[in-house]
Amino acid sequence: MDILGILGILLGILTVILFIVKKFNIIVAAPIATIVVLLFNDVDILATVFGKESSYMTYLAGFVASNFAIFLLGSILAKYMDMGGATVSIANKILSIVGTKNPYNALVALFIISAVLTYGGINVFVIIFALVPMARPIFQQLNISWKLVIIPIFGGTSTFTMTMLPGAPSMHNIVPSNALGTSLTAGALIGIVTTIAAIIFILVFMKIVLNRSLSKNEVFESRFAEIETGKEENRELPGFFISFLPILVLLATILIFTDVPYIIYIALILAIVLSAIFFRKQIKDQKELLSLGANESVGSTITTGSTIAFGSIATGVPAFKGIFSLIQSIPGPPVLSLMVGTGLIGGITASAVGAIGISIANFVPYYLELGLDPETIHRAVAIGSVSLSIVPYSGFLLIFNKITGLTMKESFRNGFIAVCVTHWVAMAIVVIMAVMGLA
Repeated sequence: MDILGILGILLGILTVILFIVKKFNIIVAAPIATIVVLLFNDVDILATVFGKESSYMTYLAGFVASNFAIFLLGSILAKYMDMGGATVSIANKILSIVGTKNPYNALVALFIISAVLTYGGINVFVIIFALVPMARPIFQQLNISWKLVIIPIFGGTSTFTMTMLPGAPSMHNIVPSNALGTSLTAGALIGIVTTIAAIIFILVFMKIVLNRSLSKNEVFESRFAEIETGKEENRELPGFFISFLPILVLLATILIFTDVPYIIYIALILAIVLSAIFFRKQIKDQKELLSLGANESVGSTITTGSTIAFGSIATGVPAFKGIFSLIQSIPGPPVLSLMVGTGLIGGITASAVGAIGISIANFVPYYLELGLDPETIHRAVAIGSVSLSIVPYSGFLLIFNKITGLTMKESFRNGFIAVCVTHWVAMAIVVIMAVMGLA
């Protein structure tokens, strides 16, 4: 076993975490951590960082090329919704329905909205760009800690609707389906049982954290309310229907024309055009809005791509195969080591979808030879891929913090429990079902 190479992987991970804790930008931290990994592995450092194939730069460029349009359009739409007052109007409507006396009801409502949007096939980055501005006035009016916002949004977007619920249109469900020849409803019994457990766990956790926050007399932190521009106190707000219509058109376009190529881009553009028309009275300078959205999207895209590029290199060095050999020796049903191994890849790459691709290409054939059912593998790989995905250098977490104004200290614990621990609960259920012969 390449002990020196494994040490390099661990030091690389520690390096990127240390840089994030010290508040270095991940765009700086990720390539430095990558070089640390490569120094301990027998590879050509310059070619692996700057080369034209399978290098840090090509992984980064590949992510930017594939995702920049979504980040750009999603960021601009979020700006229109926020600066146009639509988010406040929608928030007021939600509050009129759930009431202001029970903050837990508002958190549950946000959780349900997040889950429905994700299961409807909306990209998670698009969802957080749209929901965070909408959630802010709700938290402000209820006067509850803004730190809690991560639980309902992460719980709704990044757990059962993404990896467990049969039929989910997420990439976490599509990638194993394409690779294994299974359907999107593969492992339906596993998916349904784990979904029920995940929902219960998230709702209970959310209640506990809210009660603890209220007992400490934590309130809405006004500094977060000052992040966005265009928040005049007495401005005229658009009506609820007009405010919600761009989002409704976005969702309907994606769901109705789901088989049309590039439909998500078309839907986002339609929503932006409608927002520009509907909110023209509320927005004084649309050119400034477009500039703000564009500027933020560039940093967000490169931030996420940097974490994925680092993880792709770290899991691509020869020493990583030695790590997975150790994982395969874990006692218990084979599905356990498969989920743990896929989860470890997800933690290193900070990309659950990337973890699924790496696991299927390199390790799943071993489990197929053991006789593990492809449908069980499908669901197990999907669930396991997210079990360590919330790490300090996770692109999703970093973007969420940037949008919300939260610090890593304020968001990491609740985000980790809402996503990763929820998947640990699901993994435990999969193992129990495997032992009982139900998986």
